[in-house]
Amino acid sequence: MCGIIGYIGDKQATPILINGLERLEYRGYDSAGLAIHQNGKINVYKKKGKVSNLKEALANNINTASTTGIAHTRWATHGKPNNINAHPHISNNGQIVLVHNGIIENYAELKQALEDRGYVFHSETDTEIICNLIEEIKKEAVSTIEAVKIALSRVTGAYGLAILSRDEPDQLIVARKGSPIVVGVGKGEFFVASDAVPIVEYTKDVIYLNDGDIAVLKKGGEYIVSDMNNEIRNPEIQKLDLDIEVIEKGGFEHFMLKEIFEQPKAIEDSIRGRVNLTKKTIALGGIRDYEDTILSAKRIILVACGTSWHAALAGEYFIEDLARIPVEVEYASEFRYRNPIINKNDVVIAISQSGETADTLAAVQIAKEKGALVLGICNVVGSSIARATDAGIYTHAGSEIGVASTKAFTTQLSVLLLLALRLGSLNKNLPKKRFTEILSGLCQIPEHMQKILNKKDQIFKLAESLMGARDVFYLGRGYGFPTALEGALKLKEISYIHAEGYPAAEMKHGPIALIDKNVPVIFIATEGRSLDKILSNMEEIIARAGKVIAISSQDSKSVCSVAKEVIEIPRTNEVFVPFLATLPLQMIAYQIAVLGGCDVDKPRNLAKSVTVE
Repeated sequence: MCGIIGYIGDKQATPILINGLERLEYRGYDSAGLAIHQNGKINVYKKKGKVSNLKEALANNINTASTTGIAHTRWATHGKPNNINAHPHISNNGQIVLVHNGIIENYAELKQALEDRGYVFHSETDTEIICNLIEEIKKEAVSTIEAVKIALSRVTGAYGLAILSRDEPDQLIVARKGSPIVVGVGKGEFFVASDAVPIVEYTKDVIYLNDGDIAVLKKGGEYIVSDMNNEIRNPEIQKLDLDIEVIEKGGFEHFMLKEIFEQPKAIEDSIRGRVNLTKKTIALGGIRDYEDTILSAKRIILVACGTSWHAALAGEYFIEDLARIPVEVEYASEFRYRNPIINKNDVVIAISQSGETADTLAAVQIAKEKGALVLGICNVVGSSIARATDAGIYTHAGSEIGVASTKAFTTQLSVLLLLALRLGSLNKNLPKKRFTEILSGLCQIPEHMQKILNKKDQIFKLAESLMGARDVFYLGRGYGFPTALEGALKLKEISYIHAEGYPAAEMKHGPIALIDKNVPVIFIATEGRSLDKILSNMEEIIARAGKVIAISSQDSKSVCSVAKEVIEIPRTNEVFVPFLATLPLQMIAYQIAVLGGCDVDKPRNLAKSVTVE
């Protein structure tokens, strides 16, 4: 949630900050603002709405010449979106200005204490408390960095902070706890951001701050990273594996459409170097040292949120089907609050696109405290989950800018399937013939995906027929069930049409009461063990005047005889249903949103990286 960008060096800061905000707008777009050092003071500019509103305001003959500044694009937590609640926030005497990602849980207590000392608060945010707390502590004749450390020791919650002091124009302070901060290292200059996307065009040398780290960045290139106990850290400067072309639209109208079409390559990248089809082997180097522990586990627990939870549900089917190891799938947001039973012989796998999802990180910490082996599946190298887990597997999906996840989902599927195949081959529960068939089929998935993408016009035309629907149901059985859930989520996220996914058999247990001529029902009706039962469910909807749309295997006469609207996908093993059937569902949701005039890449109330609980 929210995006931070900062700069200190010898370049003009404002263009860098605005460009960074535009790159980060997928993280939040309720309001935006920036603060820059100018002539012995800090000037703050902020606007409700998108970054373009701020950019337009700054273009109106405002002098923004400065070589030091911070900026923020907001996803509201405390306080509604408006100019006052927008970041940056400034302390009462104007000495401290900062931007903040995260939530301060004890803000009410701190606010009351400061109000008792005469402080006046202008916003509804928890962030304003931090800058005034630092101001108050500085009255005790301590340095800014010491005041920051003391203030943060009194704060309960999560934060990623970039802080300016009016009296120290050559210094920028950043701090992190539970909300990511990355520092880009240039020649005599530093770039600060909540993720690497806005930094890559300026430098590929980065430092990832750990929880509890505070960095003081000086003009000229000097920096110090320490923890809350004043212990100096010497963090490794890492190289970004990210190219600027990846974060451009590349001729597509929206990032989401670009990322839908990138899925064949993303799958290739996710399995490259891991699959040897000639030798019929799988190598997952990230977890190699832990395979014996996984194989001896009493159970595997998959924890995730949102789209990643749907991938986890498919992963449960993969692992139990192919490796015969018991699996439980947990919403990370509920996992930590229900006092879960976790044993030392359990394996917990956290799944997150960003690697920064707050609830999933909290689940990781609980699992580690209980002594379980904790693995991660995520997309972002150097992310919090990647560093907090014992080991893991990167999905290699590439940067995903669209808020509604597409290629991250299918690459998570590919990694989970590889894991299931590897475990099944090691514990001898998966016959060699079936192992080879599925491994070979996985290598063909990019080609099959491209065939589906080539049907864009047909799929978009079908999407037009759904315009005007207020409710849509998605139904599937077996591997079609998590696919149905993900299809419904995509429609909800970007078109704001109410949609629900169900196991097809559950339709009779309540939801069928809602079916009438105005309610389309999309079936995942591919070849497999449950197709006959799916056909019966389709007949039940037709009998109640519901509109039936089917995602079917190619040349499925039985489906075509029942459903009037059919999108065919290549015939494959049923384990690949979530990979292939998801694509037309993504494209349907996309086109409906476009036709409805929705902001596809930045749907209302949503942000890409959910770093608050």
